[in-house]
Amino acid sequence: MRSILFAAVAILLASCNNSTTTDTNASDTTIAATDTTSSNALKPKGPAPAWAPDIDDEMLVVIEKLQSYGAPPIESLSAQEARKQPTPTTAVMDVIKEKNISVPAPAVDTAGKDIPVAGGTIHARIYTPKTADSSFPVIVYYHGGGWVIADIDTYDASAKGLAEQVGAIVVSVHYRQGPEHKFPTAHNDAFAAYQWVLKNAAGMKGNPKMISLVGESAGGNLACNVSILAKAKGLTMPLHQVLVYPVANNDMNAESYQKYAEAKPLNKPMMAWFATNYFGDMAKTADPRMSLVKANLKGLPPTTIIAAEIDPLQSDGKLLSEKLKEAGVETDYKLYNGVVHEFFGMAAVVPDAKDAQAYASGKLKKSFNR
Repeated sequence: MRSILFAAVAILLASCNNSTTTDTNASDTTIAATDTTSSNALKPKGPAPAWAPDIDDEMLVVIEKLQSYGAPPIESLSAQEARKQPTPTTAVMDVIKEKNISVPAPAVDTAGKDIPVAGGTIHARIYTPKTADSSFPVIVYYHGGGWVIADIDTYDASAKGLAEQVGAIVVSVHYRQGPEHKFPTAHNDAFAAYQWVLKNAAGMKGNPKMISLVGESAGGNLACNVSILAKAKGLTMPLHQVLVYPVANNDMNAESYQKYAEAKPLNKPMMAWFATNYFGDMAKTADPRMSLVKANLKGLPPTTIIAAEIDPLQSDGKLLSEKLKEAGVETDYKLYNGVVHEFFGMAAVVPDAKDAQAYASGKLKKSFNR
């Protein structure tokens, strides 16, 4: 069953094209929902929910499919039970199948690799473009899931899409998670993986001088922490970091937390559940490794922040972009309207996801002079 799941996820993102957007340094940009005029445009079965009256049709189709599974709320489960529940990726895969959406074959090869870390090993999946290049730029990618759930299979689409569009090796890192491994285990694992990539990039046909970071949600938090620690330790700095709806603050009364408290697939109770499982003591969420807006952000690499409108974490990303700019970091912030948390990996179904991946890829290609 696992092999079937991986094969299905493997084709999910191949519908992304290689277009990039024009660079706008240190700017705030809001992108309106993409209009789909094709006769094959997806249409939801019912009306928009009260928590998202302006949700895009394609996005709502995915949410309707996710809700059709009747899974219990994540916050009502143990971490072990939660990891067994259907995910937004499951819903996208089913929509692709049910709507007969055609996607091309993957343009990357994949290989697994165990990376040594303090107290054990973590697993990574390495995506290498199927081209004749002998030296690729490298993207270290950290998946989401609140440091508690999800894995590199769940986020396979994002990693694959970036590898294909940027023409880079992507090392997708699966870190140890709470509650079995409390804070700061995932943060330490993320940095250990970055150090491993620096030392081993050449052996996988990567250029150790051309490395950037990407992370989604909790993974966006990890990516930024890696940059902070690399700066503090005097290591080779990433050329760029793309933070997709990152966890960046511990204020669960922020505007977007209140406005989208009941959103899907991420809501306010889930964020509290994640914090309890990973940090244990809620007081620890004030740590600047969790609340990046309280960290020393000076000297970080150019940063792209991608945000979703219908997302409790919208305020986190916006505030982080402001703090980065205050610290003198070249920062670009883009808000996509009509979409929810987790949209980035849904390029085969959601037009704004395709656009967001092309935008992120454009930023990364520029960092690599490609």
